[in-house]
Amino acid sequence: MPPTAQSFWGLWKRLRAGQVRILWLVLGALLMVSVLPLGLYHRLVLQLSQDKLVDTERLQQADLVRSLAQEIQHFESNLTEQLMSERQIMDLTDVIKDVEDPAAEPKVTHLLQNFVESNPSTFLYLTAVGKSGRGTKASQGNFQAEQDPFVAKALQRAFVTCLQSQQLQVTKFRSDPLALVPDNRPAFVVAVPLKDANDNFTGMLAAVVSLDSILHRLQDASVRGRSVFIVDHNGHIVAHHDTKNFVPGADARGNPLVEQVRALPQDLRNTETMRFSETVKKRSVEMIGTYSTFPELNWAVIAERRLDAAESDTGVDDLNRQALLFAAIVVLAAIVVGYFFAVGISGPIRGLAASTRAISRGEFHQRSVARGALEISELAENFNKMAGDIEEFIEKLKEAAEENRELFIGSIRMLAAAIDEKDPYTRGHSGRVAKYSTLIGQELGLSTEELDKLRISALLHDVGKIGVEDRVLKKPGALTPEEFGLMKQHTVKGANIMRPVSQLKEVLPGIELHHEHIDGRGYPYGLSGPQIPLMARIIGVADTLDAMTTNRPYQTAMDLDFAMERIRTLAGSKFDPIVVTALESAVQHGKLRLSAVEVHV
Repeated sequence: MPPTAQSFWGLWKRLRAGQVRILWLVLGALLMVSVLPLGLYHRLVLQLSQDKLVDTERLQQADLVRSLAQEIQHFESNLTEQLMSERQIMDLTDVIKDVEDPAAEPKVTHLLQNFVESNPSTFLYLTAVGKSGRGTKASQGNFQAEQDPFVAKALQRAFVTCLQSQQLQVTKFRSDPLALVPDNRPAFVVAVPLKDANDNFTGMLAAVVSLDSILHRLQDASVRGRSVFIVDHNGHIVAHHDTKNFVPGADARGNPLVEQVRALPQDLRNTETMRFSETVKKRSVEMIGTYSTFPELNWAVIAERRLDAAESDTGVDDLNRQALLFAAIVVLAAIVVGYFFAVGISGPIRGLAASTRAISRGEFHQRSVARGALEISELAENFNKMAGDIEEFIEKLKEAAEENRELFIGSIRMLAAAIDEKDPYTRGHSGRVAKYSTLIGQELGLSTEELDKLRISALLHDVGKIGVEDRVLKKPGALTPEEFGLMKQHTVKGANIMRPVSQLKEVLPGIELHHEHIDGRGYPYGLSGPQIPLMARIIGVADTLDAMTTNRPYQTAMDLDFAMERIRTLAGSKFDPIVVTALESAVQHGKLRLSAVEVHV
């Protein structure tokens, strides 16, 4: 048996017999005491960091897919409105009755070419055909729809649908996603029927629509390991940021998020985040993904990301490596220091044993002085030093937690911006309301903590408008009583959306109650006077000020003096006089001014 093997075998026999040198016992105890708590705490903190990372990624993905879904809906509704407008122009120019008429052909060609040239980034091809399928066309550059068999087939289906529009009760046709040759650019065909004054079918106005702008938006959002793409309800790719590997119309079934979308009812609008595993190069990878459906197009926006990529991006991997390095250094230090301290403890004992043996041999002059208290105290001091190192490590972890909190606040700002983007007339509204509310709160002498809560509540005061239908939210004229009733629900919806987030519990009054009036005639609960929290009273005044001083579909922006006069007349009935006085003070001292950008948003 080799010498090394004999040494380990002898050590094992001594361990079983309980005959172990105190040196090894002390070293083993020191290692257990130093490494085990550090390892357990390291594992706990990393788990907490990963959970916070998942929550942050969940919020970011949800904001991203909702925002993209709204952009795509807006894109589709705009192009449909443009086609409708072109059809109306054809009707006004009296060419809609017979676009196949040779006499009308120059005028139709001119109208189509002007339309295509005015929309170069969206419409690649536009054609107006009569009842027999013949007509006039215009296109961008050298694009020839007839040479692409998939586009040609989609145009044929569009003509059949428009021909049967009366029986099918449809107002437009939209094809499945198409991949344009030669570079597989995403596109689709949209068409509307042409009818004369007697509602008789006279032909079709059809366009090949490019999704390049949507594709660029997906590519911009697909950063740092995140993949963002669009699928239809059948599980086929509409547009994907990776155009080389995922062409429009490709089958994406098998992806858990796509399967979840396919399982939903087609008329259901839903946003959901889920964690799942995906096989990449024969290895299971943990993923987190979010989808947002919009039934107007029967499409869904999907964002997914590998958790290990998210951890690398946020520094969790670096934190793990640093922690393991620190643990290795601590282990090495424990071995070195423990060895010397164990020698210091066992040395006096060996001296006493030697003195005992000497006395047994008759050497009675032999003496041994046992010392041990000083060495033990030095060992304790060393552990105190180790505890200080651990405390320093904990402080670093707290700094990482504070960075996660900054990410959380950033997500709130992103959510507020996404809310404002839903309606172009309110762009920047939440930010301005937060600014005015903070100035009023400063005039009222609120503390820094109270101002922080007030600012967050003001940023999120209109979050419930996510749940308000666009036909109500973006209506250019006055709302009907029924529509106003739907609009009033945004306060309660906003509070319900934010209520599951425990960190936002104290800002809910500003979201839910900022439309309550001092005289009890507000909504949603008809509270009055001191029943209304100060936070909600402040946001209500700031919200009204911004609404008066910005252009809206139903009004032109007022100047600041006129708006202030209107607000003064409502003090005591709609608004708290104390809050109105604070607003006047901020204006008089020049703290609150309206720039041209703020007025004409």
